[in-house]
Amino acid sequence: MADTMRADGRRNYDRLLDEARAAFAEHGTDVSLRDVARRAGVGIGTLYRHFPTREALIEAAMRHGLDALCARADELIDTEPAGEALAAWLLAFATGSTRYQGLPASILDALGDETSELYRSCHAMRAAATRLLQRAQQAGQVRSDLAVDDLLALVVGVAWAGQHARDGAGLTSRLLGLIRTGIETSGGQ
Repeated sequence: MADTMRADGRRNYDRLLDEARAAFAEHGTDVSLRDVARRAGVGIGTLYRHFPTREALIEAAMRHGLDALCARADELIDTEPAGEALAAWLLAFATGSTRYQGLPASILDALGDETSELYRSCHAMRAAATRLLQRAQQAGQVRSDLAVDDLLALVVGVAWAGQHARDGAGLTSRLLGLIRTGIETSGGQ
């Protein structure tokens, strides 16, 4: 859609995305869409013409980050041992999920809802996680009974906790360490 816009439409689209990212970072993904439109210097109708739902706006705002996360999975598969690749990717996922307040909940909801505007991007991210997890399981480094959706839910929970803690980065790192210990084959399978 964005590729076939007139120049003024493209400018509005880009301004809306920039302002949405800034508003999501400042106030979370539940920020007023009227405020996003106002900040971008357009009417609410223009926002809805480009992004018919809040989820469509969130998806567009985070698409680049999700695409980068998928590319990071491929890079890690090519360069790191299976367990290390999975751990590094989970850290990147948790860190990226804290970019906007409320984003962890949006991701978790989208993973289970095929009608969600976020589903396609989150599904691609889930496929990347599946590749990493299966590789680590086949290498015997991660419990074979671990399902990717459970792992992603754990990491989204860690991201949420990190958003709400004074020492968010430290808490995220410690909790991811606990998850890693719990999922490793030496951790109690």
